[in-house]
Amino acid sequence: MIAQRAIPTFTHVRIALVSTPFVAVPPRGYGGTELVVYELVRGLTGAGHRVTLFATGDSLGPDLRFVYPRPVWPPDRQAELHHCAGAARAIARERFDVVHAHAPAMLPLASALGAPLVYTLHHARDERLTRMYVRYPEVQYVAISGRQAALEPELSCQVVHHGLDTTCYPAGRGERDDAVFLGRLVPCKGPDVAVAAARRAGLPIRLAGSVHPLDTTPEWRATLAAALGRRGVQNLGPVGGARKMELLGGARALLMPLRWEEPFGLVMVEAMLCGTPVIAFPRGAAREIIDEGVTGFLVDGEDDMAAALARVGRFDRDACRRRAHARFSAGRMVSDYERIYLAAAGLGPVGPEETSYAG
Repeated sequence: MIAQRAIPTFTHVRIALVSTPFVAVPPRGYGGTELVVYELVRGLTGAGHRVTLFATGDSLGPDLRFVYPRPVWPPDRQAELHHCAGAARAIARERFDVVHAHAPAMLPLASALGAPLVYTLHHARDERLTRMYVRYPEVQYVAISGRQAALEPELSCQVVHHGLDTTCYPAGRGERDDAVFLGRLVPCKGPDVAVAAARRAGLPIRLAGSVHPLDTTPEWRATLAAALGRRGVQNLGPVGGARKMELLGGARALLMPLRWEEPFGLVMVEAMLCGTPVIAFPRGAAREIIDEGVTGFLVDGEDDMAAALARVGRFDRDACRRRAHARFSAGRMVSDYERIYLAAAGLGPVGPEETSYAG
């Protein structure tokens, strides 16, 4: 049995952030979860909290702990278990006020941590994981969109939308006047539909991303190869940093022809912060992220996407940036999580600004 800890009386708390062992914090390229963890590390540290980061050894953090010196890729379940077990042992030896995990292998270790556990769901519904979640009702679950929370009715989730450092996203003017697709080149993301819609609108399209072997089939690879081989289609491969900013800022629009319940879609926010509108199918979190006519457009099908792309040339990019800055800043995300941490540690209720969804 774990002895009950005295509740501290200060509002600055000691927080253990447990990332994944698959991508560095911050990511060098692909890695939405790890980018969010990085923003939390920076924001929470800047707010005066003591933050310990459990990630890979090439990560950046004020107090970094690691099992793997380099990312384990492709993702491996045993590596995640080893990473989380090491983090749990270290956390149990020290005194933390709250633990915030971003890897599901932490959940079975919750009772051994000596501190309340907050866990953020970063993925679409997975029946295997949902069955595990319900076995640990003492954990405070956080969904990254209301739609994601609605698809987990067995859980009672707080909802916190992702936020980013808005100063890292310079204003773009759409000077290339092309369409862009940025993400994994897999069926659920719809890169083939993006190509078809851009061609129908008479625009060239640039695609940036990679094919994850575990997500593809020979049939999909043939479909993708045919799409990428069309005239006016440029495949850039994975991009990051300044090159990603140039790609998003110079585009007429980012296309998101979703075929799945996208839990959030961080690239949509990145585009909006550059002033580039997002044209998306109304799946997953797209309805929550896009402010119709201000930061983008929701459309039904390839034809509607092409029509929206053709008419979006006279778009108010400054208004798009202002709305994205107001809604999706790292500061707002950090404040949302601070309220959840304080409530989990028994230091205060969740504030009224925080959205909750009870399934």
